[in-house]
Amino acid sequence: MLRRSVFVTALIAATPLAAQDAALVIGNENYRAAPDISGAEDALDAADALEAAGFTLRKGADLPTAALRDLLSDHYGDTGQAGRSVILLSGNFAHHGTRTWFLGTEAKAPGLTEADMAGLSLGTVLELAAERPGAAMVLLGTEGHRMTLGRGLIAGIGSLEVPQGVTVISGDAADIAAFAADILTRPGQTPAQLAARAGDLTVTGFLGNAAPFIPVPDAAPAEPAAGQSDQVERDLWATTQAIDTVQGYESYLRRYPQGLFTDAARRAIALKNDPAAQAKAAEDALRLTRDQRRQIQRDLSILDIDPRGIDGLFGRGSRAAIVTWQQRNRYEATGFVTAEQIAVLAAQAEKRAAELEIEAAKRQAQLEREDRLYWEQTGKAGDEAGLRAYIKRYPDGLFAELAQERLAVFDEQRKQEAAAADRAAWDQALKLNTAAGFREYLAAYPNGAFVEDAKQILDDMGASDADRAAKAGEDALGLNDGLRRMIEQRLAALNLKPGRIDGTFDKETRRAIRRYQQARGLPVTGYLSQQTVARLLVDSL
Repeated sequence: MLRRSVFVTALIAATPLAAQDAALVIGNENYRAAPDISGAEDALDAADALEAAGFTLRKGADLPTAALRDLLSDHYGDTGQAGRSVILLSGNFAHHGTRTWFLGTEAKAPGLTEADMAGLSLGTVLELAAERPGAAMVLLGTEGHRMTLGRGLIAGIGSLEVPQGVTVISGDAADIAAFAADILTRPGQTPAQLAARAGDLTVTGFLGNAAPFIPVPDAAPAEPAAGQSDQVERDLWATTQAIDTVQGYESYLRRYPQGLFTDAARRAIALKNDPAAQAKAAEDALRLTRDQRRQIQRDLSILDIDPRGIDGLFGRGSRAAIVTWQQRNRYEATGFVTAEQIAVLAAQAEKRAAELEIEAAKRQAQLEREDRLYWEQTGKAGDEAGLRAYIKRYPDGLFAELAQERLAVFDEQRKQEAAAADRAAWDQALKLNTAAGFREYLAAYPNGAFVEDAKQILDDMGASDADRAAKAGEDALGLNDGLRRMIEQRLAALNLKPGRIDGTFDKETRRAIRRYQQARGLPVTGYLSQQTVARLLVDSL
């Protein structure tokens, strides 16, 4: 929707309440400092045809900017209520981007900063026309001459932002005048049919086919036949729904305050004035796929805003997360996203992910330095005490596999040297694999060959409650085999050695997960949480 200028606001304040068809025709042929538009004078012939068709006419020729504005103001005063509008402007135009001006005859090489003083803004003209949605025709005629203009302006008609319900036809000035005089004024033609008869002219905007622009007059001023009046109203309602603007519904209500669709029109206005409904409709129009919604949830999670799941479904948790993000970024907190907000969120998440990777790399480097230093001080020498000291501090460290291999040699040696009873008791404890079984072994063999192993296993079992909670959290994520393999691939890509890529989380996988969590400052459990999955799916992309 185009923004209303101060000029338009002043015109609205002076609007009378008369209802009628109205036409404004201006032909600027002779310019003081620009090429003449020879076909512009033909616009006055079209003015006569419009007046004969019953339009209240305002017309002028070779007008400077001040007179253009005065005549447009007079025309606006003729359009207080329902009716048809035709605005025909023929002469020189200049544009910058989507803004175009119809130049007054006094214009002398105006630049962008002088454009509003040198001509009539087509944005204003289109705003006025939009107050009669479905019944407004704007005709723009010019020629291929290239007038000299100042900085920022280009000669001709630019790309226009046409409001809903307005039909714009543009082209050669003589052709525009002929179209207005000979085709537009013929009764019984819808905007779509008029567009089809426009020939080489360019047609944009509203092309409704429900009702004629100028109705066919009745043969006699008789009362409408039964049902005919209803059909006229139904046709207008169909056009109003096609336009679907507040102005359109208000126009219908002014014409039919007790009409067939009065309640529906009021509901439509209320809906369009409801910010939440508008926000929802805007998001619905984006037609977000489930994968796109997952990405939004993932981006929120990267920014430490919990969407309560990354499933592609926007439930209460996701909506609350969106509201939190919108508040942080000073957007209206609707809980529904726009295309702009999705782009901003994605950029923020991408930046944060990069920051987290840098932080993780620094942390990983520091951990590896500490790991290597401790290995030098303990396990590198190869003695059992040093190896066990290293494994105790760094069970998932850089040299954990090597330490385990060397300790296995010591275990095997002890087994060979252990007494048969000691070895049998230890094998039985391993078979039972319970805390009670290992305690019985320690009680029976306090100096046995496997005392240290038993103590280590009991220590590991002591953490079982936390492990169970972490495992339950991972189970709640409902990870399928495909996602599990993807996670193993990501861990492998990060050189964390998760073992075989088979969707099965074994000891090697758990160690890789713990390494990943430790390097990124996440809770180190060896099990996946929603936070770990979100980070992992972003990392290594």
